[in-house]
Amino acid sequence: MQSVPVEVQSLIDIQENPFVLIGDDYRVIAANQAYCEAYGVSREGIIGLRCHEVSHHSPVPCHQNGEHCPRQQVIATGRLQQVLHTHYDRAKRVEHVRIKGFPIRTSGGGLYVGESINRIASSADIDCDEIRMVGRSPAFLSCVDNLTRVAESEAPILLYGESGVGKELAAQYVHKRSARKDRPYLAVNCASIPESLFETELFGHEKGAFTGSVGRKQGLFELTDSGTLFLDEVGEIPLSMQAKLLRVLETGEFRRVGGKETLRADVRIVSATNRDLLEMVDRGAFRQDLYYRIAGIDIILPTLRERRLDIPALAEMFLRRIGADAKRSYHLTQEAIDRLVHYDFPGNVRELRNILQKAAALSEDGVVTAELIRLESYLPSRLSPPGLPSKDGDDRGQSMTDVESQYIAELLKRYNGHRRTVADVLGISERTLYRKLNQYGLREAGERS
Repeated sequence: MQSVPVEVQSLIDIQENPFVLIGDDYRVIAANQAYCEAYGVSREGIIGLRCHEVSHHSPVPCHQNGEHCPRQQVIATGRLQQVLHTHYDRAKRVEHVRIKGFPIRTSGGGLYVGESINRIASSADIDCDEIRMVGRSPAFLSCVDNLTRVAESEAPILLYGESGVGKELAAQYVHKRSARKDRPYLAVNCASIPESLFETELFGHEKGAFTGSVGRKQGLFELTDSGTLFLDEVGEIPLSMQAKLLRVLETGEFRRVGGKETLRADVRIVSATNRDLLEMVDRGAFRQDLYYRIAGIDIILPTLRERRLDIPALAEMFLRRIGADAKRSYHLTQEAIDRLVHYDFPGNVRELRNILQKAAALSEDGVVTAELIRLESYLPSRLSPPGLPSKDGDDRGQSMTDVESQYIAELLKRYNGHRRTVADVLGISERTLYRKLNQYGLREAGERS
């Protein structure tokens, strides 16, 4: 294996992030200490290994597993490329990273690719007691990247997404990645609080403030002082309470119900809704000034049907947890995976978990077959790919590449061939989408940009 000049190695070594230099056939020709430590390989042992063997634990390049290969793109364009990837660290834990690929030319006319690795999140960062944020699809990785960026600010965040997409997980992730991570985090579902109790829930009450109040109670703002308060279903806050909430968000001051003392709290607000708040503003159901106070930064969380590539990994994670509780081992047949991948999941990740809980309960030997996957509905017939189980039980499998091809075709039809809109939905660049259109023979369907 050819060694690099001393001055090149010196430039690599001064990089703070993990950095690797890749030559022909994806083989590593140099790496800094940060890269070696991140992936648990010695400086001497890493030379000659293929990059995908080190970071992906895969015998084939990442583009063959559905990711965009920065080396491949740099070689093709000769320019800087940036991609989001799923890697495995030295402890074999999943982590999400942002990679910048650089063309590095030699005096003899050769071309190497330098890759700088910036860690976005590990599996521990996006984990909680019941569920993990799992995925490698472009839409998922783009969402995690956005959440990571906004977590570092102090701005209020509004999370948009359908029911079951994991809005509370996203809020927890933002808190864990923020400067407030060591301070309190509390969550409240605004739809579950009776209007008569809303004020005391948020601000607390004094003894004797109303019938039945036998003692002083601290409210959520007081309990989360210097931390993060997650307001789920924020569109359900009664109009009568919105002005009082706006005041505390603007001034940081509030009083307990029945109290005279003015209290202060420094609380970062993360809100979530599956409703169109601006439409509610137009019809007078939500205060415009409150909307702009909570929507400092808004993020749309992708639906499960927009990240079908993640369904097998999510299903495996759910079954592992279901099995741990039941002290059994479960696994899905390929036909069961195909059936899940082709389903539209109106209830998103939460529905996937419920479907698998029922299937596991019905399994006698731990094998979850397609027959045990009880779905509420199927994809509309115009979307049903050849591998979708038919009513007569025909259950032919279909590859993930075919699934992605069909999903892109459906999006192109839905958005009248607008490539930029489709790329935004998929969480990828328009250039990447163009390559996929060529790959899947869809160029004519995506002529408009």
